[in-house]
Amino acid sequence: MHIQDIFDRYETTFSFEFFPPKTDKAAERLYETIRQLESLHPHFTSVTYGAGGSTRERTHDLVMRIHESSSLDPIPHLTCVSSPEQEIHQILKRYAEAGISNILALAGDPPPDMPHYDRSQDAFPHAADLVRFIRKFNDEGLHPDKRGFGIGVAGFPEGHPTTPNRLLEMDYLKAKVDEGADYICTQLFFDNRDFYDFRERCELAGISIPIIAGIMPIASVEGMKRMAELAAGARFPAPLLRAVDRCQDDPESVRRIGIHWATEQCRDLLDNEVRGIHFYTLNNSDATRQIFQCLGLQNHK
Repeated sequence: MHIQDIFDRYETTFSFEFFPPKTDKAAERLYETIRQLESLHPHFTSVTYGAGGSTRERTHDLVMRIHESSSLDPIPHLTCVSSPEQEIHQILKRYAEAGISNILALAGDPPPDMPHYDRSQDAFPHAADLVRFIRKFNDEGLHPDKRGFGIGVAGFPEGHPTTPNRLLEMDYLKAKVDEGADYICTQLFFDNRDFYDFRERCELAGISIPIIAGIMPIASVEGMKRMAELAAGARFPAPLLRAVDRCQDDPESVRRIGIHWATEQCRDLLDNEVRGIHFYTLNNSDATRQIFQCLGLQNHK
C-alpha cells in the first residue's frame, strides 16, 4: 500500500524494522519472528541495507519473501553511497515490477573497507539527490501505481552524526522534503524530549509531512555499549543509566528495564499525538510483543 494511503487510513501507524540475516540459521529465526509479529498487524515493515550496499541482494530477497509469503507490507531501505544512477534505476525498476509500493531513501554509510570515502564524487552526494532521482523515476511511469513509489527519509532527534551544525542539519532535512519525501522516520532515541524538540524544529522549518518515532528497547548492557559506539551514537538519560546500573549483573532485569522504558516512551508518545511508532526489532519479537500487550495495542487494526 502506498504510504500516503496508509497515513490517510490510520491516525497512528505502527511498524517494524528487520535486517537481512547472514546465515541460514539466522534466516529461520527471523522468519519465525516475522510470523509472530505478523499477528500484531503492523501497517508496514522495513528492511535495512548494509553499508555501501553490502547486503543488497539479501535485502531484496528478504523484501520479496515478506511481500510474497506474508500479509506484511515491506519497505526496502535504499542507500546511494558509491552507486551510479544506472544501478539505482535498475533497483527501482526491479522493485516496481515486483509491486513494492514504498522506498526508504538514505544516504548510507561508506563501505567498511573505505572509511575515508569521498562522497563529493558520487552520483548522489546527499540523500536529497536520491529522493529527487526516485521522483524522476516515478515521473517515468514505470511503477504500476501512477503515483510511483512513496518515499521515506531519515530524521535525527539527537542530531545527525556528520552534521554538528543543527541549523544546517535542518536545512538538509528540509531539502529532502522539498525534493518529494512523503514521511520521516527517526533514528532511535531514549528521551522523548529530544523527539518533541525535533518535531517542533521541523514545524518551524516548514516541514509538515508525517514524522514517525523510532524506538529500540535496550536488551542488554552489551547492546547499550554497541549503540553508544555507533556513528550516530545514542544519548542515554541518567534515570535509565541508573536503573540499568542497579542490576547490570542480572541480564533478565536489564531486559525488563529496557522494555519498561520503551513502553513508557511509547505511552507518552501516543499521549502526545505521535504520527507513528517504528520499532527497531533487532530481528526479535519478544520486546515488541510485550510492549504491544502493555499498551493494549495487540488487537489494533
